[in-house]
Amino acid sequence: MKTSDKIIQLIKREGALTAKTLASELGITSMGARQHLQQLEDEGILSFEDKKAARGRPTRYWSLTEKSRSFFPDRHSELTLQMIGSIKEIFGPEGLEQLIIHREKASFESYQQALAGKFGLADKLRVLVELRSQEGYMASLEQRDGVFWLLENHCPICAAASQCLSFCRSELQLFEQLLSEQATVTREEHILEGARRCAYRITPVRGSVDEELP
Repeated sequence: MKTSDKIIQLIKREGALTAKTLASELGITSMGARQHLQQLEDEGILSFEDKKAARGRPTRYWSLTEKSRSFFPDRHSELTLQMIGSIKEIFGPEGLEQLIIHREKASFESYQQALAGKFGLADKLRVLVELRSQEGYMASLEQRDGVFWLLENHCPICAAASQCLSFCRSELQLFEQLLSEQATVTREEHILEGARRCAYRITPVRGSVDEELP
């Protein structure tokens, strides 16, 4: 993978980053990182914001622009939107809702099968992150103060979700169903509301076994 592509992937996953941080992550010099960043800015793929530091000069943070979306899978968004429009026209809103319910049910059964034999919440979440990453969500898992965070840095069904918010409602309900006996799930950040990622707060229910990520 080219260095410029690695930079795009890192910023997509981590959010706005400095040239120094990128250089450290990629094992290159800060000057080399800045050269790549400048080229990506010239191409309209990156933009920057200078933020005040505690002391000294402002620190420059680089982030992705809308143009960067072409670097990530979108599940053939144009065809998806056409299909959604056709379903609405032929079967009405009720028909589209039934399709979403069927998709949610199929996903639940598939995920449930993959989670079979996993009893701990952390173990289940690790499998769920792997499944979601395979589907293009660039998922990761964090734990802070006893609370898990399922982070999805990309939405491969974003075009469909922007056309029909029920897809997003269905995603949240899917997680709630899968983890209902061990945790409560809330969505704290949402790509369709302007956030750079979707972030799900997963709080273990009282009485469940406390678990720590390795």
